[in-house]
Amino acid sequence: MSRPVAILRPPPGGAATADRVRAAGLEPLLVPLFEVVPLDWTPPDPKLFDALLLTSANAARHAGPGLAALARLPTLAVGPETGLAAEHAGLRVVECGSRGVAALLARQPSNQRLLWLAGRDRIVIQHTAIRAILPVYANEAVALTANAAAQLSGSVALVHSARATRQLGAQLDAHGIPRNSVRIAAISARAADADGCGWARVAIAAEPSDAALIAVARPLAIDP
Repeated sequence: MSRPVAILRPPPGGAATADRVRAAGLEPLLVPLFEVVPLDWTPPDPKLFDALLLTSANAARHAGPGLAALARLPTLAVGPETGLAAEHAGLRVVECGSRGVAALLARQPSNQRLLWLAGRDRIVIQHTAIRAILPVYANEAVALTANAAAQLSGSVALVHSARATRQLGAQLDAHGIPRNSVRIAAISARAADADGCGWARVAIAAEPSDAALIAVARPLAIDP
């Protein structure tokens, strides 16, 4: 019998990941560690920019009515899920990456003027094309109940960010659940290393995508 695969993302992204885990023949366990909330923001003059950069589907889902003022700008999306959310929000996606934001930005001319619609808590991205960063949503950490935290023992946890790894560790520690009872499948080396050692096993996805993350989680779930 395989170990459950814990999905720490909030909805609706968490539900989409659960569907992919189920399609891979594994048992999903939804234990969201964050809640996505919109932030107040004021759209800048779109004439100051050549395109929008979206590194999360949440930017499109939670930006709110202010997004309409920027809809004339073409959009660069970090991946298919983000691109689909952008299109649903009325944006025109001209390029959709598949290997992370660094690879996407490497294809952009340095004189391009990008407006990054981002989360309040985000990784640092340095590129000359990014002319402004505008936080439009926030991932608020959620404190787990004792029952929810207990479900994580014996699971394979999918961590999509360094912050998720830190929050997972904090919640396990708060409820006295040994970290060595949890195996980690991480979206990147940065996410895997975010909160020290102590995990039962750690594996890192070959690329920053759900498909790669689930692929690397599979042997962790099936192996005794």
